[in-house]
Amino acid sequence: MKISGVDIRPGNIIEYEGGIWRAVKIQHTQPGKGGAYMQVELKNLIDGRKNNVRFRSAESVERVRLDTTDFQFLFAEGDMLTFMDKNSYEQVSLPRDLLGDAAAFLQDGMDVVMELYNERPISVQLPDTIEVLIVEADAVVKGQTASSSYKPAILENGVRVMVPPHIGAGTRIVVDVYEQEYVRRAD
Repeated sequence: MKISGVDIRPGNIIEYEGGIWRAVKIQHTQPGKGGAYMQVELKNLIDGRKNNVRFRSAESVERVRLDTTDFQFLFAEGDMLTFMDKNSYEQVSLPRDLLGDAAAFLQDGMDVVMELYNERPISVQLPDTIEVLIVEADAVVKGQTASSSYKPAILENGVRVMVPPHIGAGTRIVVDVYEQEYVRRAD
């Protein structure tokens, strides 16, 4: 399926220069002169290379559809992560760096969606948001609550996020896995 270069969104998988690439970050730019373009940071799903490419609205790229299968995360061993196909119970081990920063948010028994290209696993999609516990949060500075300031907090998985001043250690919060940002207090 062909899409315009300026319609690329983070997470899209495209075919570019003979490879399969995932759009990691995008930045839409409209210069004073000339047409608008999309600056896209791409990551090759086969060999892990990164590339920055500028796509104009007149350019089109082929969007790739991947086969998706439901898997469950079982355990981590060193740099390898083991998943189980929820239909066939077959186990697959993948390198941790295939997931990038999102790997820190894997939890035992978590349901994930594995994307396959020509029957080969090339990416793992975690849920967009998950619930985690704050283990350490800075104290609130008096008078800081009037403005919409955030303070650093460390989650149970070691990831550091910024949270509102009223959130303290021991609180369960919902975090955006891919942006690594506080979403809301957990119910």
